[in-house]
Amino acid sequence: MRIHCKLFVIAVCLGVFLLLYFFGGNSADEQLLKEVKEDNPSPSAPSEVVHKVASKFTYRKHHELNVAAGDAPKERKNGNSINRVANVNTKSRLKTNGGRPGSRRAPAEEVMHLAVVACGNRLEETLIMVKSALLFSVKKIKFHIFAEDPLAAHFEKGLGQWPRSIAAKFQHQIYPITFSVGNQEEWKKLFKPCAAQRLFLPVILKEVDSLLYVDTDVLFLRPMDDIWAFLKEFNSTQLAAMAPEHEVPKIGWYSRFARHPFYGVTGVNSGVMLMNLTRIRSTMFKNSMIPDGLSWEDLLHPLYQKYKNHITWGDQDLLNIIFHYNPECLFTFPCLWNYRPDHCMYGSNCKEAEEEGVSILHGNRGVYHDDKQPAFKVIYDAIRDFPLEDNLFQSLFYPIQTKFLDTVNTLCGRIPQVFLKQVEKTMRKVYELKVVRHVRPHH
Repeated sequence: MRIHCKLFVIAVCLGVFLLLYFFGGNSADEQLLKEVKEDNPSPSAPSEVVHKVASKFTYRKHHELNVAAGDAPKERKNGNSINRVANVNTKSRLKTNGGRPGSRRAPAEEVMHLAVVACGNRLEETLIMVKSALLFSVKKIKFHIFAEDPLAAHFEKGLGQWPRSIAAKFQHQIYPITFSVGNQEEWKKLFKPCAAQRLFLPVILKEVDSLLYVDTDVLFLRPMDDIWAFLKEFNSTQLAAMAPEHEVPKIGWYSRFARHPFYGVTGVNSGVMLMNLTRIRSTMFKNSMIPDGLSWEDLLHPLYQKYKNHITWGDQDLLNIIFHYNPECLFTFPCLWNYRPDHCMYGSNCKEAEEEGVSILHGNRGVYHDDKQPAFKVIYDAIRDFPLEDNLFQSLFYPIQTKFLDTVNTLCGRIPQVFLKQVEKTMRKVYELKVVRHVRPHH
C-alpha cells in the first residue's frame, strides 16, 4: 500500500510539473509572436515573419546563454532552412554582374587608339611621332602601324628597344598595306606613298570604335588625351574631326586653286584626323553620283574614278569632297591641333596657337629635315635626341631653349618659345594627373 501511495504522489508531481512546463512555454512563445507582430504589424509575406522569429530566437539564444557571437556554434551543412535562406539571400546581394560573391570588378582602363601609315623613308619620323605621344599622354595608347613589308621588322625592333616603363604605356600592332576595293597600285601611288591607306581604316579596323589618325611628320606637344576628349563633343551626326587647311581664304590653296568641291571656305587638312569609326561604318553618305547614299567603303572607289583627273592632294581631296556633301558629319577643331609652316610662313595666322600654345606640330614640306624652318627642326631634333626616362626639363626643355636664338630671325621663330611654354604647362599637368592617379584609393 505504501508503495502505491508513493507512486501516486510521484505521478501527481510529475503531472503538475508537465502542466507548468507546457503553460509556461506557450506563454513565452505567445509573447515572442506578439513582439514580432508589433515589429511588423502588416507583413507582406509569411517569410518575413519567419525571418523575424528566427532572428529573435537567435538573439535570445546567444544572450540568454551568455555566448559571444563569435563563439556561437557553426551552422551544420544541413542546418535549419531559415538560416539557409538567409545565407542565400546574403550571397545573392554580394554577387556582382557575373563576378564572384563579394568581389567587384574594376572598370576597364580606357585605351586610346592611334593610327599611322609609313612607307618609304618614314621609319624615323614615325618612331619620333610615337615617342612624342608617349612623352606626355596619360592613358595607355594602342598604335596601329600600317607599313610596307621591309619596314615591319624595323618597327618591331625600334619599339622593342624602349625601356620597360615606357613599353608599359602602349600596345602596338603592325599591318600590311592593303586596299579593299579598286586597284592596289593605283591607290598606293595616289599621293604620297601609301597615304590613301587612311581612307580604308574604318573598313580594316572593324573592332575599333574610335581612332586618331596622324601623318608621320606629326609631333605631340601635349597629351593625346586632350584631343581624344573631342570625341565627347561630337553631336549626334558628327563622325570625324579635322582642322581647316588654312585660316585666310586669300592665301588658302583650296579657295584659290581647287577644281573640285571642298569643305567650307578653305577646306580641311587630313594630317590629323579624329574618327568615330563605328559611326562611319553605319552612315550612308550623300554624294554627287547617285541620289541615294553610299556606305563609306562603297563610296571610295567611284568617287576616285570621278575626280581622279581633278585632285592634287590625293586622299585629302577625296575627304574634302565627301565632307562637302556631308558637312553635318564633320567637327572642326582649331588650328593649334594641326599647326603647320603655312601658319607662320606668311605671317602669323593661327591666333589660337599664340594664345594657348601649339598642341600638335605638323612638319609638312619636309621642314624637319632641312634648314628652311629651323624652328620646326629644333623641336624635332630635341624630341628625337631626348633620352627616355630622363628629366624633361634638363634633357628636352633646356636644349630647345639654348637653340632658340637660332630661330628668332625667322617668321616661325616664335614657335620654339611657344613650345617651351607648352612643354612646361604640359609637364605640370601630366605630373599632377599621375600623382592623383598614384594616390587614389583602390576600391
